[in-house]
Amino acid sequence: MSNSADSPDPAPRRPFLRPGRFSFRPVRLLTVAVFALAGLIFWVSFDTAKGTDLRSDESMLRLSDLIQERSRKNEKLDRSTAKVRSEVDRLARRDDGSTAAQDAELTALEKAAGTRPVRGPGLTVTLTDAPPDATARVPGVPEPQPNDLVIHQQDLQAVVNALWAGGAKGIKVMDQRLISTSAVRCVGNTLILQGRLYSPPYTVTAVGDRSSLRRALDASPAIGNYKEYVRAYGLGWDVDEHGTVQLPGYSGTVDLRQARPAG
Repeated sequence: MSNSADSPDPAPRRPFLRPGRFSFRPVRLLTVAVFALAGLIFWVSFDTAKGTDLRSDESMLRLSDLIQERSRKNEKLDRSTAKVRSEVDRLARRDDGSTAAQDAELTALEKAAGTRPVRGPGLTVTLTDAPPDATARVPGVPEPQPNDLVIHQQDLQAVVNALWAGGAKGIKVMDQRLISTSAVRCVGNTLILQGRLYSPPYTVTAVGDRSSLRRALDASPAIGNYKEYVRAYGLGWDVDEHGTVQLPGYSGTVDLRQARPAG
């Protein structure tokens, strides 16, 4: 989240124009050229706008509404998929002819894949944006830029990676279980996770040995850098331990998708 650089050299002085340097005729030609260029700009602007207000945020609002609508639709589809998957699993296990060893192996694979709920001791990390009017809290630290006051993708990724390194048996971000193909992505100050849209504060919950998880968080250089911004500008950082916490099983699609060459 960011640094400082040397200030640029001052701009060179503009030389003075000597009186009488230009004759009357070149000035008239230059004036005509300026008016012609202005007319061209107005025409291009009119042709581009097609009767709309170019300065309006209406298009951005429509895009935001579309994203919110798609997020709500994906949430409904997730619930529907989870219900169908549960029913399919129940039917598949009924009189399927498998042995107890095979059932145990399947259960272990499902736990490793993250499709089974996991329960045990754990902790939750909460990250929060700083107030928009925050100022530097530490002497000698520069006043914050807007990007210094919000949670970034690398901050969430740092927490997730540290918890995996600390031996987490399962992790969920917000209300969604992570699996091997999950991607934590931020666009602006919003999180997009598996087709759903979230706003801060962000919560990351892990099941595992709490001491090991805390040591991993403390040992992460990326989290150490984030904590500098916590101290300097008031970004939120909170770690809560749980005696017992349950994470849901992942219920989305597990099909792998990849790019294919055209033609």
